[in-house]
Amino acid sequence: MSVIIRRSLQMLAGLASLGLLAAGGMIAAYIVLAPGLPSVESVRNVELQVPLRVYTAEGELIDEFGEVRRTPVGLGAIPPSMVEAFIAAEDQRFYQHPGVDYEGIARAVWYLVRTGEKGPGGSTITMQLARNLFLSSEQTYLRKLREIFLALRIEQELDKRKILELYLNKIYLGQRAYGVAAAAEAYYGRPLAELTLPEQAMIAGLPKAPSASNPLADPDEALSRRAYVLGRMLATGVIDQDRYDIAMAAPITADRHRRQSRVDAPYVAEMARARVVERFGRTAAYTEGYSVYTTVAADRQAEARRALRSGLHAYDERHGYRGPLAQLEPALIDGPREALLDRLSGFPRPGALRVGVVTGVDDEGATLLTAADERIALPEAGMQWARPQLVLSVGDVVHARETDDGWRLAQPPEPQSGLVALDPDTGGIRALVGGYDFSFSKFNRVTQAARQPGSAFKPLIYSAALANGLTPATLINDAPVVFTDAALEDVWRPENYSGRVFGPTRLREALTRSRNLVSIRVLRQIGISPTLAHLERFGLPRGRLPRNLSLALGAAEVTPLELARAYAVFANGGYAVEPHVIERIVDNDGETVHEAPKTESAERRRAISAGNAWLMRSMLRNVVEEGTARRARELGRSDIAGKTGTTNDQNDAWFSGFNADLVATVWVGFDERQSLGRYETGGRAALPIWMDFMGEALAGRPASEWSRPNGLVTVKIDPETGERVSGDAPDAIYETFRTENLPPPPAPSDEGSSGSGGEADTPLF
Repeated sequence: MSVIIRRSLQMLAGLASLGLLAAGGMIAAYIVLAPGLPSVESVRNVELQVPLRVYTAEGELIDEFGEVRRTPVGLGAIPPSMVEAFIAAEDQRFYQHPGVDYEGIARAVWYLVRTGEKGPGGSTITMQLARNLFLSSEQTYLRKLREIFLALRIEQELDKRKILELYLNKIYLGQRAYGVAAAAEAYYGRPLAELTLPEQAMIAGLPKAPSASNPLADPDEALSRRAYVLGRMLATGVIDQDRYDIAMAAPITADRHRRQSRVDAPYVAEMARARVVERFGRTAAYTEGYSVYTTVAADRQAEARRALRSGLHAYDERHGYRGPLAQLEPALIDGPREALLDRLSGFPRPGALRVGVVTGVDDEGATLLTAADERIALPEAGMQWARPQLVLSVGDVVHARETDDGWRLAQPPEPQSGLVALDPDTGGIRALVGGYDFSFSKFNRVTQAARQPGSAFKPLIYSAALANGLTPATLINDAPVVFTDAALEDVWRPENYSGRVFGPTRLREALTRSRNLVSIRVLRQIGISPTLAHLERFGLPRGRLPRNLSLALGAAEVTPLELARAYAVFANGGYAVEPHVIERIVDNDGETVHEAPKTESAERRRAISAGNAWLMRSMLRNVVEEGTARRARELGRSDIAGKTGTTNDQNDAWFSGFNADLVATVWVGFDERQSLGRYETGGRAALPIWMDFMGEALAGRPASEWSRPNGLVTVKIDPETGERVSGDAPDAIYETFRTENLPPPPAPSDEGSSGSGGEADTPLF
């Protein structure tokens, strides 16, 4: 008996010694490792990596940027059954242990002793959080010790709810999704609140092997993991048998989902992204959860994109069909569907174009099979534009586009275009489309393509003329001119677009008819330097403004955004604006870290006088009513003003126009300068896009009105001489002048009175 007692005491002493050694070892390990662990403050203030998101003014998502997909949510926003699913699967004693489950560790150690291999168990939710927040995923005993010590520290600093919230937002769950909210979007395309129990359990089963065992990578293994989670939930009483049976029988509903952009504005998103990177740095921009709210309106953006693409297709149809993309062999068409679809998926699909192979042709049209495995009936009316070049046959691979009138044969347009619309009062960009398709060309024609605006620049020259004493009734001779100027080659013989000359012409008429020779004489009369100084007040870059008479014909190089900015001065009554696309930037805590400056009316910088702006709007209204932009009358609005622009050889086509609420500029041309083709003027190539956009943007809105400023007087003049005439003069017309430029009244006739009180002497204010 004494022997037994003695041996028992020896075993107890041995165990005690081992325990003391283990404790001593742990203390020693802690002393060594503690300095390298994250500080208490970093644990308490841990931040999650959240991508940069860009929104419209209304809060509609445009795009997000960052390697990590994460949408942080509070614990209260996560369904309780989902929280319980993770606890049941990953850490059943979560609420009982202090961050380290010693029972679990003991089981893991015993497994190691018995098998010589690392086994399951021992890693709590808090330890997983420690590893995910601060440690690497390397499988070493040293890392495990750090994990244990850090888990204990986390439990001292944070309560259980905060630990769960951090864990459920931080854990990697496959498909670039970090956190349960991002996983819900990635696998099911729905918010957490809409997930079913089997979907919740599927996500809760992912932490063990998120990349290899998710339902998209390995459906069978994912089902096995889901069954394990549901089994643990049943065993721990989280769900009853009925819910377990129903969930176990549910099919896999996961699919590949990308966070859905609600607004197609990639050029806007890129502008916002670049600005945030410039301001906060690349790493912070993509990880600190900034939300950028732009000035872009979702409806205006959709209208601009549709108008630009439609206008480019209209141009392309005018210039003929270029033939099919390819001709597929009959064996491929008649063979396995999968092989055919795979072949079709390799063809480019810019814009909203569909790629399809012709599978049948008859008198009523053609039948296409698309790369998305859909059948399209292409009617004869949708192919008529391509005749006579078009001869479709089975096997031809072609593009098609859907329009309001049905499907049409299509092809990617060869030229490009840019469209931008501004709020003329604030400078906020309401819509911006920098090209036909961002995915095929990221070059932003609105902000990066500096091209000659042609006659669309003339209103700025005429505004300088009004500021230097000329009036809308000033006569300028529309006659040939010849200049010898080294800066403009040896001899320069400018002409009007029509090749004709018309003699003495009033400024208003010259702008309406876009007379080149008058514009040149106007610039020569007021002088280059005063004109350049005037143009700078519109915000135009002086470095790109030529110091010669070609300036009168739009030889300066400006971007569509710069021209729209200049026209905004006419639209808002004479004030300079700063175009901007970012309204505000909000950090991950909801604090505004940047906001576009709000300028009070009294603080706005005047570019031109109110009278100058009013007269220019009046003259540009005439361009729409009677001149090169008269096609815009089809909009049926009385508040539209603007000017066409066409450069030499029709290389560039422009239209810039406005009402009091919106100013928009459209450019059409080739990225590598070449002619758009004969007759492809601003009025033909660019104006229809502008009309299509503005017609939708202003639909249902009453005509805007500009209040007439003080200092303007309207009288009757002779349209041939520009001189003031009596009220009963034949063919007399009304014209408006600034009071200091009012023409003298006509001399009283011998038969009349002294002239006091007659209509000829009564200006209309």
